[in-house]
Amino acid sequence: MDTEMKDFDDLVNDDKYEMGTGQELARAELQATEDMFERRRVLRTLAVPTDDNKVRERLRAFGLPMTLFGERPEDRRSRLKSMIADMQEEAGEKAKIESEDESEEEEEFYTVGSQELLQTRRLLAEYSIPRAKRRIEKERDDWAKPLKSIVDARKRTFEYIKSFNVLGSQVGDSRPISQVKFSPDSQLLATGSWTGNIKLWDIPNCNHQMTLRGHDGLVGGVDWHPQATLNQSKSTVNLASGSQDSTVALWSLEKDTPLATLKGHTHQVRRVAFHPSGRYLGSASFDETWRLWDVETQAELQLQEGHSKEVYALAFQDDGALVGSAGMDAIGRVWDLRTGRTAMVLDGHADKILALDFSPNGYQCATGSGDGKIMIWDLRALKSISTMPAHNISVGDLKFYRQPERVLNSRNDKQDVKMDESGDNEDMSPLVKEPYSHGLFLASAGFDGYTKLWSADDWICQRSIAENSKIMSVDVSRNGKHLATGEWSRSFKLFGTEL
Repeated sequence: MDTEMKDFDDLVNDDKYEMGTGQELARAELQATEDMFERRRVLRTLAVPTDDNKVRERLRAFGLPMTLFGERPEDRRSRLKSMIADMQEEAGEKAKIESEDESEEEEEFYTVGSQELLQTRRLLAEYSIPRAKRRIEKERDDWAKPLKSIVDARKRTFEYIKSFNVLGSQVGDSRPISQVKFSPDSQLLATGSWTGNIKLWDIPNCNHQMTLRGHDGLVGGVDWHPQATLNQSKSTVNLASGSQDSTVALWSLEKDTPLATLKGHTHQVRRVAFHPSGRYLGSASFDETWRLWDVETQAELQLQEGHSKEVYALAFQDDGALVGSAGMDAIGRVWDLRTGRTAMVLDGHADKILALDFSPNGYQCATGSGDGKIMIWDLRALKSISTMPAHNISVGDLKFYRQPERVLNSRNDKQDVKMDESGDNEDMSPLVKEPYSHGLFLASAGFDGYTKLWSADDWICQRSIAENSKIMSVDVSRNGKHLATGEWSRSFKLFGTEL
């Protein structure tokens, strides 16, 4: 006992030893926490091969064991990323390891494309450039109009969407509804569910019309062909869906079985999206890639890596030049389809990104995350311009309002906004007939049970609707008359207004 006390006395009285104060310990803990979060951020931004054989080759090149006892492929990738992060910390800057391994980086991300992909990129450029020109001309025309007319039209639009209320609720399936999508003519609603089925419902009565069966797992994403229910024959591709069975299915409106099944993904497909031209289809998967398909030939044109975790969200810009992808790594990326290069990295969320959509103005996009926030990004400034604390928990989905293209074209041609008063055009003519309502509001769905409508200029919530279940998907009809949500409670709701 005396010896122990003597040793302790010697330690305390030693002038070379300093006992840390509370402030010093707090600073040390804070620094350790900051270092931990910084390391996690660096790990999220690192891109390593998804092919297990390439991962082994990289490990061997660095003089490390290619595999450890009981190690899974994902564990191997994590070990490789940790090793690369350690090398960057020792070097003191992130660019050093990229320059030292430049040849291998080029091999990973700049592989030789096929002639079909080259031809596709040329066609995409020919398609997107005239559309971008028309969009810019329309913006110039709008800016030349009196400010008062624009402000008055904005007020009338927001008064309209503030009047949205529940029109009805329908049990959609025996398991949660993962996504809802209005058809281009706003007369049908497609719902995809965890049962693996896609169901079609008429609007506004919500009567069941058809059930599409063909997937062996839950349906993650559904999308309509841009010309479906308009100029597209019912016997051709009108609808696409992605599933947990790692396949993408193409559907007509005449049969309840797929016209074609696209195979290539090695994990579940969470979202699918048609290119505005309708000729191409994108799919986002938990295999950490997104892919571009040719709808006519059912061929895979492009396999794009770039995310370090599962890819969840995918959306095309209305011009057709860009595509956005985002996922569980909390990072979004905007890709130029004409070159295959990254146009912008969307880095700012603290949690996984579950939703992404481009604004019809062509230069903004919105992302919704598991941190409950919606971030607005400006592609011209290459930065975030607004962050909205939208929901208490995850943002499940979001959607900008878009008017039918032929209505917009009629305005550009100085024709009557109401178009033809015949019955054929009545359903397509938007109820919100303001010249500036196109892209003026954004709908979001949250796991907190709220559906919210936001103004897409000052990003203020205009309408908040409380529901009794986790909301997994939201969509706005092209005619502006209805809004639909898909819920965890196995039902979907239809919203509208009496104005």
